[in-house]
Amino acid sequence: MSKPALFPDQTAAGIAVDPRTLERVIPESRRPDGTVRKQIRIRPGYTPQEDVQRFRGTRQQAMEARTLPKGHIIGWMPSSAAPKDSDSKPMTKSAKKNEKRKEKRKEKREEVRESWDSDEDEAGEAKTETAEKAKGVPTTSPQTKKLESDTSADAIADKLQKLQVT
Repeated sequence: MSKPALFPDQTAAGIAVDPRTLERVIPESRRPDGTVRKQIRIRPGYTPQEDVQRFRGTRQQAMEARTLPKGHIIGWMPSSAAPKDSDSKPMTKSAKKNEKRKEKRKEKREEVRESWDSDEDEAGEAKTETAEKAKGVPTTSPQTKKLESDTSADAIADKLQKLQVT
């Protein structure tokens, strides 16, 4: 065990650790008139008001821990510093089980499609297009088919307007 410093650091209230007795004390000091103040021992566990730190909640501490140092560029990683992916502690049996559960949940989420169109419709269109290409028939994409249906719908609407019902 190393010995404490001969001139230990003092707190805001002036409390330091005595290097001989390892007790917390306010060291003796000299007054302006030349007299000496005696050393004052501090009870174990006592913290004066000057040394009490401001209360920081867990969320505030987490936010402060995540703050970037001044002048740091977001996304820049120094070449000498490698990211630490592995923890020093091995995973427990329950942690491994929970990890597997998370992976299964992720797979289930990936199965759910985000769009309303089904893959079967797209796959069916692709098969017919390849069959038509093999036969030499010119193919139309789903977008052009939609445009054709819109124009035919417009044509039908025009014809209906021209018809007069008697």
